Amino acid sequence: MRLTRGVLAAAATALAPALLLTGPAFAADAAPVPPAVTAAAATDGPGTPVDEMSEEELRAAIADILADPDSGRGVEREANEALGGTVEDMREFLKTGYRLAQYEDDKVAIVTILGKPYAGKRVTQEINALLDAPTPEKLRTWLETGYRLAQAEDDRVAVARMLADPDISDALRAAAEEVIDGTPEELRYFLETGQYEVDK
Repeated sequence: MRLTRGVLAAAATALAPALLLTGPAFAADAAPVPPAVTAAAATDGPGTPVDEMSEEELRAAIADILADPDSGRGVEREANEALGGTVEDMREFLKTGYRLAQYEDDKVAIVTILGKPYAGKRVTQEINALLDAPTPEKLRTWLETGYRLAQAEDDRVAVARMLADPDISDALRAAAEEVIDGTPEELRYFLETGQYEVDK
């Protein structure tokens, strides 16, 4: 499923009111996203599987998810629905519902990233590859680690293009040369803010 940036950006706009846009911590304007809760991880203390949790423990586990400021609208909707249901509904949410709701939020986050003006060639390629065969695990992994690295590659290219411009000031050239081998966060900061703080 190869999608253009325009199509995906339009989809993000349409979905935005329904879902909280959850994005990786790397983007300056995106909130960090929590790892998905699994049956093994959703415990109230060591060694308490979801199937053995009491109603109180189930409610506490779901309340913890809701208390996380990075939970998206899909997660919040499903968690609240589970809390209003039976003990089995809560167990089902912790076992599979949270993963699927996070997947919903992650798809919106990825579409939103693709619509960003600084989404370059590498980010676009990786997102299209993800959307060709998406799974909850692939999207989660990319948002947690892959996006940061892909964006850094695009940012490094942007800084290199800046350095290739013969008309930039000596101060901006020095700043770009200093940051081009920096961390992903340093590159993003420089392109978003730092370059405009240089005394030109």
